[in-house]
Amino acid sequence: MKTIAIGSISIGGNQPLVLIAGPCVVESRDLVLKTAEKIKEICTRLHVPVIFKSSYKKANRTSLSGFTGIGMDKALSILAEVKKNFAMPILTDVHTEEEVTSAAEVADVLQIPAFLCRQTELLVAAGKTGKVVNIKKGQFLAPEDIKHPIEKVASTGNEKIFVTERGASFGYHNLVVDMRGISIMRSFGYPVILDATHSVQLPSDEEGKSGGQPEFIFPIARAGAAVGISGLFVETHPDPARALSDAASQLPLSQLEHLLTQVSAIDTLTKHNGWL
Repeated sequence: MKTIAIGSISIGGNQPLVLIAGPCVVESRDLVLKTAEKIKEICTRLHVPVIFKSSYKKANRTSLSGFTGIGMDKALSILAEVKKNFAMPILTDVHTEEEVTSAAEVADVLQIPAFLCRQTELLVAAGKTGKVVNIKKGQFLAPEDIKHPIEKVASTGNEKIFVTERGASFGYHNLVVDMRGISIMRSFGYPVILDATHSVQLPSDEEGKSGGQPEFIFPIARAGAAVGISGLFVETHPDPARALSDAASQLPLSQLEHLLTQVSAIDTLTKHNGWL
């Protein structure tokens, strides 16, 4: 498996699990900076490599009234501040070819949202930046079919790619994580991340927004570590009930350290014993 370098962080192969974490979307400067500071403090104490994640815009909303962001330029400037103040690499979503250039000026990792994982021109544009590209596997995509989005990015000569499992549609308003899929995705030779928070969403389950079952974040994350993920993706918020996006599925920031302690222990056991 390829090992991808993101600053001082190495992800993939037999490297320790990397955390990708932050609030779903940039809601305000104060929220983002306080959350980033706490995440950095926890990860430093636990010796867990971390990439800060937050979206400068949420283009995919259930309803017209859903919160989309505070403005791209303002949000990117806040993410740049996080990068400077806390020395954490930045991951953020891109939605159109036109957004890629601006996002790449700040982000170390450009993320292709799950619903856009088949958009050829977006994948190629992200690849051409030379930045690391995280492809989230669509809820509608079989795990073996992730090879096609990978090939689109790699066609640019950029093989700094990892892919993320975030659950598959399982009937209406429900997702399921098939742990076989993580092994299948690993077979293509790129690091695989598990998104343990989007995986507990109940899409469009509530009037005009998605619901969620956050009580399953811990067991899904533990299972992923046992299967051999390279990284854990967690959207976390100081007060999820008041979050402006994905309120029903974000992990309370107060629980992050407990989650990391469990998952890191399983990750160490799995990789130390060569069970992959």
